[in-house]
Amino acid sequence: MARSGETPGQIIAREEEPKDVSLPPPKAPPTSPVLAVDWVRQHLFSSVPNTLLTLLCFWLLWETVPPLIDWALIGAVWSGGDPQLCRDADGACWAFITEKHRFILFGLYPFDEQWRPRLAMALFVGTLLVSSYPPFWRPWLGLLWVAVFTSCGILMWGGVFGLTPVDNTRWGGVPLTLILAVVGLVCAFPLSILLALGRRSDLPAIRMVCVGFIELIRGVPLISVLFMASVMFPLFLPEGVTIDKLLRAQVGIILFTAAYLAEAVRGGLQSIPRGQFEAADAMGLSYWKKTLLIILPQALKVAIPPIVNQFISMFKDTSLVIIIGLFDLLTTAKTALADPPWRAFYIESYLFAAMIYWAFCFFMSRYSQYLERRLETGHKRS
Repeated sequence: MARSGETPGQIIAREEEPKDVSLPPPKAPPTSPVLAVDWVRQHLFSSVPNTLLTLLCFWLLWETVPPLIDWALIGAVWSGGDPQLCRDADGACWAFITEKHRFILFGLYPFDEQWRPRLAMALFVGTLLVSSYPPFWRPWLGLLWVAVFTSCGILMWGGVFGLTPVDNTRWGGVPLTLILAVVGLVCAFPLSILLALGRRSDLPAIRMVCVGFIELIRGVPLISVLFMASVMFPLFLPEGVTIDKLLRAQVGIILFTAAYLAEAVRGGLQSIPRGQFEAADAMGLSYWKKTLLIILPQALKVAIPPIVNQFISMFKDTSLVIIIGLFDLLTTAKTALADPPWRAFYIESYLFAAMIYWAFCFFMSRYSQYLERRLETGHKRS
């Protein structure tokens, strides 16, 4: 609006002057802290239904936690080779674990040679921890895994360097579970990527083969795959040709896991915007460069949760190898109860095995969350 006495030039200059658009100063945060009583009232007793649910939860905790602590810790028997001590006690018999832990952990492996699977297990776990640290993601990490696999094979089989030969039918417990799980994951993951890419291929023959394999394997349970690998597959081999039972089980686990992982990877590929493909094509990149450098890293980042979920599922499914006569961790925990004096303490045996399974699965779950946070490339608007 023009003011009295202003020329047109003065009006234009006044309109072009910068306006003061500074935001009002932020309000100071409240100085009074939120009291714990207010938090409890707001979250636990804010209404009649919430109050009833809170009281019910408190009652369930009171009924279960103190007796559990008394059974597991206060009244438990921690040592001693006499089962009668456990029968006379009111708590858990952790003396059973003290007495049978070596059989549960290492199965039928010769007692005097159990330092070998113990060392192999330490190498596996140590290499897994090293591989989980991002600064160690270097080309030499692949060579480290090759050396670890070779060392573990020498330790477990023996027959060289003065080590007593031990047939893999006597392997069991944690080393066997780790071997089946780690080798299965290492081999199944790249195969799953190829299957996922093949299912999205423009070549009909490749797409049909990948779709047929994935749908066939996903249509049957793992126990059927293991049964076919152990019983039916040898019938199709030439006379006199045999394949090791452990190898057959390992191949079955790899194929089964790869089929499920392929669907998780395919879901990640389908989530990538079409513009990413078009931008890569505009840059003149070949199919493999476009896939390996642009598309696949984004797809795998999106697919981390379902991939890790399948990892955890496969690690627990190794217990199904009992169908072909292999003694994994759960089977050795169950077999340890065959000793009549200790047969009554099955809860302690299964709890011990469950704690080992939980430790590995919890690590995989937490590590996947760490990877998601580390690989997050989104930015919030300022």
